Amino acid sequence: MAAADLAALRSQFPLLGREFNGRPVVYLDNAASAQKPAVVLERLDRFYREEYANIHRGVHFLSQTATEAYEGARARVAAFLGTASAEEIVFTKGATEAINLVAAGLGETLLREGDTVLLTRMEHHANIVPWQLLEKRKGIRIAVAEVTPEGEINREDFRRKLRELQPKMVGLVHVSNSLGTINPARELIAEAQELGARVLLDASQSAPHFAISVRDLGCDYLVFSGHKIFGPTGIGCLWGKAELLAELPPYQGGGDMIENVAFEGTEFKDPPARFEAGTPPVAQAVGLAAAIDFLEAQDREALEAHETALLAKATEGLREIPGLRIIGEAREKASVISFVLDCAHPHDIATFLDADGIAIRTGHHCTQPLFRHFGLAGSARASFAFYNTFAEVEQLVAAVGKVHRFFG
Repeated sequence: MAAADLAALRSQFPLLGREFNGRPVVYLDNAASAQKPAVVLERLDRFYREEYANIHRGVHFLSQTATEAYEGARARVAAFLGTASAEEIVFTKGATEAINLVAAGLGETLLREGDTVLLTRMEHHANIVPWQLLEKRKGIRIAVAEVTPEGEINREDFRRKLRELQPKMVGLVHVSNSLGTINPARELIAEAQELGARVLLDASQSAPHFAISVRDLGCDYLVFSGHKIFGPTGIGCLWGKAELLAELPPYQGGGDMIENVAFEGTEFKDPPARFEAGTPPVAQAVGLAAAIDFLEAQDREALEAHETALLAKATEGLREIPGLRIIGEAREKASVISFVLDCAHPHDIATFLDADGIAIRTGHHCTQPLFRHFGLAGSARASFAFYNTFAEVEQLVAAVGKVHRFFG
């Protein structure tokens, strides 16, 4: 990416102009949450100042305006995911709630005692714990497909467990938030479905980095969070095949998801309204639509190439530091790099970097089973977005080198 283009892009993200300890902020925690462009902030502000009202039930013009914006956001998400059907999009407060919605619903309809749900070792806790709750409540069984030393899904183990265990459900992360591994989702989904399993794809980490299409991927359900794709917090999405959403019972009860209520019984609306009880995240949905507009107005292939170059430069530089080990060396990676130093705790690394204005993440990144597999409690993690620069990568490498010299 040309320097002028990158500078113009960065200028649209107000927080990137902040200073800390007299230094410009170097924000390398994008896998946790991405920064917001001005157009998203302005859209939220305009909605609250000029358009705000509750939706669906009001006949006044403000309610009608807000309803149009909210349902327009649903259609925008549908287009973003490559489906023409807005009715297949359910707004949630995040990917975590979306997975919980699916797990809870399938516990009432599809999954019975003794049925198997197959997950992978690299799943985020959000795609583990909901199924464990179902395990306790319904007596299902959870099986785990292992990963290779390089941090890729062990394809033979995955296939063997599909054949031998005949899972009814497979939970799969598209891109690992800890390792950056890009899983061959389309192939894994096809293999699972060929043996009769349904597949939920967690696209929380893939959606910010490259275009995704549910029709191309072939999954049955897909989830992502708005705050990771440069949108607001408090908004996420569940996409599901229309016929599969229609099978699920309501996840919560309340207003706006009902057709008729009587003390003798209640009739529920069709999806997606059935799953959106109460006042929904209207402003957040509007902000998410603005984020998607911003993202899709860019040359996404150029942005992805820039992120790949950032990752390559960071990998090359960090490898030169004695005692540093990169966790996850998959052949296909998004711009996430986790590492440990043999002389310093990850929290010490992050503290030293923070003093230099460099924001990274430490800990287990909500993937404790994965780090235990590698014999670790956690790691330091730098994660890049398209607005990061090569100079910031150089600052990262230099700062980690300083940590090594201090502790080593």
